Amino acid sequence: MSDPRLDKLDELNARALLGGGEARIKKQHEAGKLTARERIDLLLDAGSFIELDRFVTHQCTDFGMERDRPPGDGVVTGYGMVDGRKVFVFAQDFTVFGGSLGAAFAQKICKVMDLAMKVGAPVIGLNDSGGARIQEGVESLAGYADIFLRNTLASGVVPQISAILGPCAGGAVYSPAITDFILMVENTSYMFITGPDVIKTVTHEEITKEELGGAHTHTGRSGVAHLSSPDDKSCLAQIRELLSFVPSNNHEDPPFHATKDPAEREVPALDTVVPTDSAKSYDIRDVIVPLVDDGHFFEIQPDYAANIVIGFARVGGRSIGVVANQPAVLAGCLDVASSMKAGRFVRFCDCFNIPVVTFVDVPGFLPGTTQELGGIIKHGAKLLYAYAEATVPKITIITRKAYGGAYDVMSSKHLRGDINLAWPTAEIAVMGPDGAVNIVHRNEIAKAEDPQKTRAAFVEDYRNKFANPFKAAELGFVDEVIHPRVTRQRIHRALELLRDKRVSNPPRKHGNIPL
Repeated sequence: MSDPRLDKLDELNARALLGGGEARIKKQHEAGKLTARERIDLLLDAGSFIELDRFVTHQCTDFGMERDRPPGDGVVTGYGMVDGRKVFVFAQDFTVFGGSLGAAFAQKICKVMDLAMKVGAPVIGLNDSGGARIQEGVESLAGYADIFLRNTLASGVVPQISAILGPCAGGAVYSPAITDFILMVENTSYMFITGPDVIKTVTHEEITKEELGGAHTHTGRSGVAHLSSPDDKSCLAQIRELLSFVPSNNHEDPPFHATKDPAEREVPALDTVVPTDSAKSYDIRDVIVPLVDDGHFFEIQPDYAANIVIGFARVGGRSIGVVANQPAVLAGCLDVASSMKAGRFVRFCDCFNIPVVTFVDVPGFLPGTTQELGGIIKHGAKLLYAYAEATVPKITIITRKAYGGAYDVMSSKHLRGDINLAWPTAEIAVMGPDGAVNIVHRNEIAKAEDPQKTRAAFVEDYRNKFANPFKAAELGFVDEVIHPRVTRQRIHRALELLRDKRVSNPPRKHGNIPL
């Protein structure tokens, strides 16, 4: 004879696992999307998921809601493992009330975030929601604010990753915006504050959801999102890879990954990667990839502000954050977008004990009225602030140009760079030889019998005196001028040297970064 209590448990479990029902699950699949539970199964190690609050239901009695109270209330929450490391996860279920957020829904998310803070584990949000549950009124708005508060308090304590796997609109966008990384799926996900219909009504602009808030828009134009994927499965795989580079919380070091790639191997190709003509470009990835373990560089925001490259890699099995000027785009100049992109990345690395390795080839800040009126002074200061504030190991390699204020900003010795190296091709000066000569020797050139010849002689003299790394080395601003081929070895040795680095900033509530 069966126990009716066990039968009831089985019935509730079956209802919860079915979500919004077979018809809505089919519709989800037809839209090219996985269900909340399918996503969790792909994200976490097999069999590791422990669900919490499976039977929670909403308490709304308006608009006939009391007759429809599915267990779980449209969000699946719990914890599990990624590569054997604990993570907390919530997955919004679009098959139940369109994934809309109500009071109970929010409380479930808040519970796993609180637990994540207690035990020191990352939080991963899988977002697929129609927004606030209108039937619950202000309670749904309160629920969002409760989540925003936890996002803010968890910032810099545990890693927070948001995957946008469907709609994410209105106030719902601010939770992902506070988190460390946002990933989107092409053609099925979008984020915006107000949708196309509202925009058309208010401003008379016509735009599609994809153009307004799709993956390509946010990874390439707005910079809101960090990575995009063609489908849910590859997006979840990216999250797993991202987690492999970062620690579980701010008290731990990143996980060590053993490699057969010799830590001190030479890279002869680097001796010739920088063109002899300083006016010619090259791809900084041709420097980064050969240097890192197994040639694996996990680039972040590859489609946004391409004049700077950021991402994760390993040297000798240790995680590093890479920041590099990209001479192949805008000559590697710093501008508003690249300063914000790199500044936030440096701050993330500093939060989570990830050493920052910086490759410098920067002729300065991008000139022009668009930049000045767009606030390059303030936004450029964000990158400066991030480097100056960071206390993690900071290793800098100047490959070629390091001119003007941009030299200072890019993890210079003056911003507490720990180990600052330069290649023989480095040019460290207030500005390039041509511009400098036009200012310093203006009168002599104007009075010369052959101004062109005189100017050329001054340029050559300036280049010999200043457009090289040796003056900086004489002053101790560069610790060593090295052959490019030994760069991997020097980075590895610097990481070993700085493994137990301990530096603290002055006691304060918090600094006031130029936002």
